[in-house]
Amino acid sequence: MAPLQVYSSGLLFAPETSLIRVRYIEKVHCISLQPRVEDVWSSLIQTLEGHTNRVNSAVFSPDRKLVASASSDKTVRLWDASTGKQCGVLEGHTDDVNSAVFSPDGKLVASASNDKTVRLWDASTGKQCGVLKRHTDDVNSAVFSPDGKLVASASDDKTVRLWDTSTGKQCGVLEGHTRFVNSAVFSPDGKLVASASKDKTVRLWDASTGKQCGVLKRHTDDVYSAVFSPDGKLVASASYDKTVRFWDTSTGKQCEVLESHTDRVSSAVFSPDGKLVASASDDKTVRLWDASTGKQCEVLESHTSWVRSVVFSPDGKLVASASWDKTVRLWDTSTGKQCKVLESHTSSVRSVVFSPDGKLVASATFGDTVSLWDTSTGKQYGVLKGHTTTVNSAVFSSDGKLLASASGDKTVRLWDTSTGKQCGVLKGHTDWVRSAVFSPDGKLVASASDDKTVRLWDISTGKQCGVLEGHTGRVSSAVFSPDGKLVASASHDKTVRLWDTSTGKQCGVLEGHTGDVNSAVFSPDGKLVASASDDKTVRLWDITTKTTTEIIESGYGIFGMKFHKDGMHLHTNEGVLLKSRLHSCGGNQEPAQTTPFVHIADQWVMYNMKKLLWLPADYRPRRADVDDTGKKLVIATGSNRIIFISIDPTTLPSAYLLPSSDSSGAVIAGNDSRTFVQRLKL
Repeated sequence: MAPLQVYSSGLLFAPETSLIRVRYIEKVHCISLQPRVEDVWSSLIQTLEGHTNRVNSAVFSPDRKLVASASSDKTVRLWDASTGKQCGVLEGHTDDVNSAVFSPDGKLVASASNDKTVRLWDASTGKQCGVLKRHTDDVNSAVFSPDGKLVASASDDKTVRLWDTSTGKQCGVLEGHTRFVNSAVFSPDGKLVASASKDKTVRLWDASTGKQCGVLKRHTDDVYSAVFSPDGKLVASASYDKTVRFWDTSTGKQCEVLESHTDRVSSAVFSPDGKLVASASDDKTVRLWDASTGKQCEVLESHTSWVRSVVFSPDGKLVASASWDKTVRLWDTSTGKQCKVLESHTSSVRSVVFSPDGKLVASATFGDTVSLWDTSTGKQYGVLKGHTTTVNSAVFSSDGKLLASASGDKTVRLWDTSTGKQCGVLKGHTDWVRSAVFSPDGKLVASASDDKTVRLWDISTGKQCGVLEGHTGRVSSAVFSPDGKLVASASHDKTVRLWDTSTGKQCGVLEGHTGDVNSAVFSPDGKLVASASDDKTVRLWDITTKTTTEIIESGYGIFGMKFHKDGMHLHTNEGVLLKSRLHSCGGNQEPAQTTPFVHIADQWVMYNMKKLLWLPADYRPRRADVDDTGKKLVIATGSNRIIFISIDPTTLPSAYLLPSSDSSGAVIAGNDSRTFVQRLKL
C-alpha cells in the first residue's frame, strides 16, 4: 500500500470535525467529490479483519492481551488486542466454528463447531491438544469452569455435556431440554450450570451431580444465551423475543426485562464489576444497560450486519463485538458515544443507479420507497413514496426527466424527477415486478415479472400495449436494444428470449445456461447480448446467429450487469468483466483502446485498474454504480448510507493514466491475471 493511498484514505474517512481532516483535507487533490462521513469519532477503537466468513463469537484472554474469534470459515483466530494484528490461526475444524473461549489461566482455548466436536488448543503455540467427541449434532458453545478443570458444551442434540480437560473424557450429560441447546455457562463458584435453549427456557443444573435444579420460563421465543452475574445472584438471558431478562438464581423468579432492541438478541454479558450488561442483537447494535436499574445507557452502532456475540475485557474498559459483517469491533466503554449515521435508509438498499447526466442517483430499498440523491452535494434530494411493498429496481429515462420503479406490489410507478411526484401507475402484472426499463426514445417501458411475462407500456397514456409471453419461469429482467427494436428478457427458465417490440413476437431463444438467468444486457452497438446466470457464468450471444460466442466463468452468481459506454467492459455486482474476453462480431481480434474508469475491487476504489483509495470496513459497498463518464462512483454501504466519490484524472499521478495490461495486452482487473472477473462481495 503506497503512502498516497494510506494518507488519502485516512483523511477522507476521518470525521468531519477531526483536527487531522480539517487541517490536511485539501492535500487530497484527486478526489473531487468526497464521501460524507461522521461528524465526530465514535467509541469504536479497532476493527479486526481477516476472517473470510461471518464471525460468530469473540472473547478476550484473561490478561486482556489477546482476542479469540470463532468463524464460519472453520477457523479460530487469535489477535493482539493492543495492535489489532492477527497472531494465530487455529485450523482443524471441518465445519463452522460457533464459539471460542479461553481457559481461566489463558493457556488453553476451547472451540465448539458444527463438526460435532469441541477442540482444545494451546494458546501460546496454536497447536491442537484435544478433540472432545460424543455429541451427535452441532455444538453451539463451550465454556470452562472457573477452576479450568471442566468444559461444558451445548449442542443441537438437546444436551449439555461436561468434560474433564486433563483427560478429554466425558464426565456428565445434562438432559432435559426439549429442543436445541444454544449455550451453557458455569456460575462463578462453579457449582451451577445455566443452559439456554430453543425450548424458550433457561435451565439450572447442579454441576457436581448433573441434576436439574430450576427451569426459568417467561421468554416467548428461543433463548440464545444465558450468563451469571459476577456474584452469582443473577442470570441474564438473551432471547429472540428481542429482550434480555434478569432472573434471581435463588428463587428462579424474573426480576427485570430489558426492552429496546428492535430485533432478536443473541448474547448478553455482565461487566466484571457487575454494574453493566452488554447485549448483542440482529438489529446490528450493541447496547449497554445499568444492571441495577435495567435502564439503557448506550447504543454502540457501527456493524453492518447481525451482531452475534459481545464480551467485556477483564478490566471492563473495552467491549468486543462479533458480527456477521466478518469483523470484530472493539469499543471504549467509558465514552460509549453513539455513532452518528449520516443519510441512512431505514431499509436495506437493493439497487443504486445514476441518471444519464450523472447529476442524480436513485436508490431502491427492501422497503417501499425510492430515494433521490444529488451527486454534487451527496444530499438526499427526495423520497418517492407510493409503493406498498419492496421496491426491486429503479431506472431513469434517457433524458433523466422520469424514473420508473418496479415493486413487489405488482406495479410499475412513474415519477417526475424534478418534483418527486408520481405521474403514473402501470397495473397489469399478476405477481411481483422485478425490473422496468425505458426504451431509448423514452416512449415505452418494458417490465419483467414473476408472472412469467414482459409487458410493454405506452408512457404517454400509461396503457399496456403488449404482453410478451413464452417464458416458463419468472422473468428477472428485460432490456431494450440500443435502437429500441428488440427486447431481451432473462428468466429463471434458464433462457434469454428476444422480442420484436413492434409486433410483440418472440424472435429468438438463447439457450445454454444451466441455472436461473438473472440479467441480460445489449452491447452499445447492439450486436451482442451478455447474460448472467446462477450457473456462475456470463454468456455472450451473437443476436444475428443466436449462438454463444463466449462463456466466461465468473465464480459467482451475477445478478446485475451493464456495459461501460466504451463497449469494452461489463460492470457487474461482482466486479468488472474485461473486454479482452469480449470479441467483436466483426472478427477484429485487435484489442481496442480502453477508456479509464473508476470502479471497486474488493476493498479498493480502482482507477484504470490500479488501486487508488482503500475503503474502511464501514464504507464498503452493498451495492454500487459508476456513471457514464467513468469518473463518479456511488456506494450504498452495508449500513445503507449512500456516499459519492468522484475522481479528477487531471490531478492523478501519471502512473494511473498508463494502460494496465498482462503480457498479451489484455486489460485485467486486480492483481490476478488468471481471472476474468475481479470479485467484489456486495
